[in-house]
Amino acid sequence: MRVTRSVIPNLFTLANLFCGFAAIVAAFEGRISQATLLVVMAGIFDMLDGVVARITKSTSEFGVELDSLCDAVSFGVAPSAILYVVFFSQWHQWGLLLSSLPALAGVLRLARFNVQLTSMEDKLYFRGMPIPAGAFTIVSYVYLWHTSDILPPDWKPLMIVFVTVFTAAAMVSTVKYDNIPRPSWRSLRQRPIVFSVFLIGIVSSVVTGGKALFPFMVVYLIGGAIRHLVLFMRDRSDSDDSVEEADPDPFTM
Repeated sequence: MRVTRSVIPNLFTLANLFCGFAAIVAAFEGRISQATLLVVMAGIFDMLDGVVARITKSTSEFGVELDSLCDAVSFGVAPSAILYVVFFSQWHQWGLLLSSLPALAGVLRLARFNVQLTSMEDKLYFRGMPIPAGAFTIVSYVYLWHTSDILPPDWKPLMIVFVTVFTAAAMVSTVKYDNIPRPSWRSLRQRPIVFSVFLIGIVSSVVTGGKALFPFMVVYLIGGAIRHLVLFMRDRSDSDDSVEEADPDPFTM
């Protein structure tokens, strides 16, 4: 077996998968706090594998496919398992269906991303909410809001359904969401506002012990939808023939 440079980023990708599997096990054992932390750790490894792949110049189609398979488990199946254990198990069949939505939407989101992939370069935007962002939205709500006393008990069933359905819908939507800027001067010069917003969100989440993560993800989720709506209304009112045609929908192939 020939060992190449691609082994290094692939190890980070597999660490992502291990964290996702461990999160599922922890969820069904009732260790919800550990399960949510493991999903966050999976996100860190998911970010590092791309960084390491670019540093070692070992990006490849194999790495992309491996990353998608691991993301499906860590950011699709694991959050769905957490939702089922924390709340939806008491709704039986309907609860099973609702809790599966992040996994179903996440897999569709990854399949669409793969068929639309044209280069290994970083994208400024993603079409549809990235599956790691969807997972962070769900687990941060479950751990920091649903299991705490922040919300009145009567609100919690409605809120967890809303967060689950809205996040799943955002992942399979055609709304453009910003990619996380790389920590570099080039990213700061290229998109200073986006870079500053993400930096504030990350720092505030760390300083508050994760409590600011869910509000930040809500801003990210709703902000992308509002921007998409504004651009859509502007394009509708613009009669210029140079307006770019809509991207084809791979689900109609």
